[in-house]
Amino acid sequence: MSQAQRSPRTTMFNANKLKLGIFSPNCSGGMAVTRVPERWDASWENNLKLAQMADQAGIEFLLPIARWKGYGGETDFEGRTFETITWACGLLAKTKSITVFGTVHAPLVHPIFAAKQMVTVSHVAEGRFGLNIVCGWNQDEFEMFGIEQREHDTRYDYGQEWWDVVQKIWTETAPFDYAGRFIKLKGVVGQPKPYKWRPVVMNAGSSGSGRAFGAKNCDFLFTVLIDLEKGKKDVESIKAIAAGAARNIEVFTTSYVVLRPTRKEALDYHEHYTTKMGDYAAADHLMELQGLHAQSFPPEAFQLFRQRFLGGHGVYPVIGDPDDVTRELAKISAAGFLGTTVTFVNYVDEFPYFRDEVLPRLERMGLRAPANRT
Repeated sequence: MSQAQRSPRTTMFNANKLKLGIFSPNCSGGMAVTRVPERWDASWENNLKLAQMADQAGIEFLLPIARWKGYGGETDFEGRTFETITWACGLLAKTKSITVFGTVHAPLVHPIFAAKQMVTVSHVAEGRFGLNIVCGWNQDEFEMFGIEQREHDTRYDYGQEWWDVVQKIWTETAPFDYAGRFIKLKGVVGQPKPYKWRPVVMNAGSSGSGRAFGAKNCDFLFTVLIDLEKGKKDVESIKAIAAGAARNIEVFTTSYVVLRPTRKEALDYHEHYTTKMGDYAAADHLMELQGLHAQSFPPEAFQLFRQRFLGGHGVYPVIGDPDDVTRELAKISAAGFLGTTVTFVNYVDEFPYFRDEVLPRLERMGLRAPANRT
């Protein structure tokens, strides 16, 4: 059991059977690729308000997307963003219990600098900071940085060296040299060490190499949920990979929520902000970057993915009235996922209804313990 798991301050290891996080509030538009006027304004004021509401409601974590360049279209989806480590530091200083992750593109940030940044935030947060490691995927951004992106599996080889260096900086007391395939360092030192325990670590991976990296190195692995039957098999497969490395790992997924008093209202709003008001140019560019324009997809699958990308960046849709949404979240739990992230078209406007109607239902099902919402 890691130090992080023994820590009473780390909400990621609490007793809730279904843990919940809020994804991508640091980016304009959040996860909804839409032109509706109420779409998410990722101002600092809104981020702080959301973080404090989520903290008070007992939500386990906030997870940002590290975005450096928008996807174009009429809204330039995710074109206005906060850098995630400094964003996390500010929110952690203004909250009490919630874990806040920073998302780091390993090839874009030197490991010595990253290790020092994250130690600083760890102390500010008294241990509530978490690291989401990204080994690279967005070609547009790498070109903007002038950095050549490595072949897919090699990205994880570099990521392993990067993470090895960060961990050595956090644990070694004497200067050390590092001679890897990609990283070569001399006389490395780093003080102070993280606050009491190392930050919890996550990674998102669907490929074999991505899952192997996560199973070997992380506390949690995120994977995309296409459908519940496949999701259950994915969880079993990931846990088996981790067991092969003599480790235990918990699996999370991602979802977007459209919650309204009636199922019809939820479905109608989903149709409105996706089909009628979607930013199709931005969604298509996002899908192209992620390789989802492949002709191996049948037309009906393409249409499914396109609406999911308009609705919430391609993640799993949870749509309906409070009972519908609660049941769907319970199904995600039953499939073996430890938890899921949730997003909304407008987080600040929509989260209170989710807090007041869905969280108590999950508590009555025994999936979550009541939080102090005073």
